[in-house]
Amino acid sequence: MKIYLKSVGIGVLLLVLACKEQPKEKQGTSQEQQERSATTATVSEAWVENRVEKAKTRLQRSEAGKVVWKAMEAHGGLKKWYGNGALSFRFDYQPLDGSTRRNSYQTIDTWSNKARHTSITDSTAHFGWTGKVAWVLAKDSTAFAYDTKFWALTPYYFLGQPFVLDGEGVNLELLPQETYKDRLNNVVRVTFDPGTGDAPDDYYILYFDAESHLLSVIRYIVSYPAYFKDGGHLPEKFMDVIGSQTVEGIVFPTGYKTHWLVEKNLPGAYITKIDVSDVSFDPELKSDYFETPEEAVVIE
Repeated sequence: MKIYLKSVGIGVLLLVLACKEQPKEKQGTSQEQQERSATTATVSEAWVENRVEKAKTRLQRSEAGKVVWKAMEAHGGLKKWYGNGALSFRFDYQPLDGSTRRNSYQTIDTWSNKARHTSITDSTAHFGWTGKVAWVLAKDSTAFAYDTKFWALTPYYFLGQPFVLDGEGVNLELLPQETYKDRLNNVVRVTFDPGTGDAPDDYYILYFDAESHLLSVIRYIVSYPAYFKDGGHLPEKFMDVIGSQTVEGIVFPTGYKTHWLVEKNLPGAYITKIDVSDVSFDPELKSDYFETPEEAVVIE
């Protein structure tokens, strides 16, 4: 996935895992900062309206964009997505090969892609992304036995689909339809402009049910440069979107099943189980929630 998508933003995609999946960075503007509440991590209704109108105009310019816009509407609408407040959820990433489990509660500022995670087993252990720096605060150095900078926004770029595709630097291409589980799907390939986020070579291939317009599959690669210094990437993965839960009008999955992709664009070996729970929105979250704690260690 990407880390920090410019806008609000997959890098799913990636867009996706967790796989790789570093989100893409989104930089706030001075105007946006002026439209934020002085005490809560919220933006004005005018900011939301402007953001939604720009996204709709951009997406309506292509057939692939129209598919994505319909998906946003089917999942509850971009206006509600931004208007609900900060997003919180538990994301339990469980590799079936016994490698490191990543299981945390996390809260995301969907307007500017900031994140704060809390350990499931130790409520005093946290890590996050301020929009500029990554940090960790934990008494035990083994509290988070994985790359927390990479993981700060990665889960969000899965759970935030298709809403995280609304920004600049995102390129959409309509591919031939695919049938999966006896359902016809519209398929959109997502790529990123050079310089967009930390992993601009990532891509996502998203399946949207042709009738309901809901997301059913996320295919993706992980090309995070810190992991692939020679410019390579992992083989493509196939993430099956599992279940459905509606929170404050927004439709989310209850989990994912990740496989290696095999011939004919089919899922192969089942490699990762992901559970999503405790989903909520908080319009009253304090504005300083995502700042680096004084005792935290900044990650370079």
